[in-house]
Amino acid sequence: MLTDFVRDQAFTIAWFGVMAFAWFGWAQEDPEPSWRWKLGVGSAVGMLLAVPFVWAVIQGWQQPTALEGRYPWFGVLVAVEVVLAGAGALVLWRRGQARWVAWWIAVVVAAHFLPMVWLLNDVSLALLAVLQLAGLVALVPLLRRSTRTTSRVACPLMGASLLLFALASAVVFVLRHGSPF
Repeated sequence: MLTDFVRDQAFTIAWFGVMAFAWFGWAQEDPEPSWRWKLGVGSAVGMLLAVPFVWAVIQGWQQPTALEGRYPWFGVLVAVEVVLAGAGALVLWRRGQARWVAWWIAVVVAAHFLPMVWLLNDVSLALLAVLQLAGLVALVPLLRRSTRTTSRVACPLMGASLLLFALASAVVFVLRHGSPF
């Protein structure tokens, strides 16, 4: 993250670590056998990265946040995201295309980073969104040729991108602010 808000940066690193854990976990639904250990390592690294930055958030809770005065907009964004993800998943399921649910939810999550640029005053989230969306679109031909669940490739893409973003943000954090402890 490229923000001046220390609390927001620490929270985002922690949250992306937890979300990397979750995406790598979802990827365990139907992975290539040789990917299992890599997905497990990705999950573990995500959670291990989250711990010190949760501590930084707790210790710096009184620090300013870019969300000040924007919490209602953040709530609206999250509500819209949940409705879009859920409605799309329901439509896919009813059409017999449930294997596409992971890909659809990944698209919704990636797209939500675009308005987060404004909410968190951090243009680096636009880069993350564009890279994720481009990756997900690039996967479509591969996914159409397969009958396997889309979680097999969409979830590792999301997990890896969030983990790499969190790791890069952690380096920036430590260089700017020192240890999260």
